[in-house]
Amino acid sequence: MAKWTVDQSHSSVGFEVKHMMVSKVKGQFESYIAEVEAADLTDLTSASIAFKLDVASINTRNDDRDNHLRSADFFDVENNPSIDFISSSITKDGDNYRVTGDLTIKEVTKPVTFSVEFNGKGTNPWGVEVYGFEAEARINREVFGLTWNAALETGGVLVGKDIKIKVELEVNPAA
Repeated sequence: MAKWTVDQSHSSVGFEVKHMMVSKVKGQFESYIAEVEAADLTDLTSASIAFKLDVASINTRNDDRDNHLRSADFFDVENNPSIDFISSSITKDGDNYRVTGDLTIKEVTKPVTFSVEFNGKGTNPWGVEVYGFEAEARINREVFGLTWNAALETGGVLVGKDIKIKVELEVNPAA
């Protein structure tokens, strides 16, 4: 198995959630560690994938909201500084993949499956092979202990319970 490096300047780990039941808030984690091992990235079925997201690096483009997300109402960064994902199985699904693994948020670990699309392989201007992937999963935040909410006077709630996680990766051979 070869080790691969995630090029963080060409990658992102983001999410979106309904706000006030009428719009979406999007955010991302600015800091993370990703470990990818695979014999061949054109066939992910042999791969091992792990992510550790620095929850304090959450960015929704609103400081007040980001600080609230870091608080005990949501992620409780002081006691739970990371969100972790470790793959347990990867299967081919037509031209795409299903990457299943354990997702840990606030000391709660649940299996989550990402749909992964292989976007292709190329060579950058410095002669290094690069591989592109997009992955998406949906989770119920309440299952992970992220239960804070506020009722709206017009009915409904401030924050939706379903979270879409979207990962875009550019990967190249580890130096």
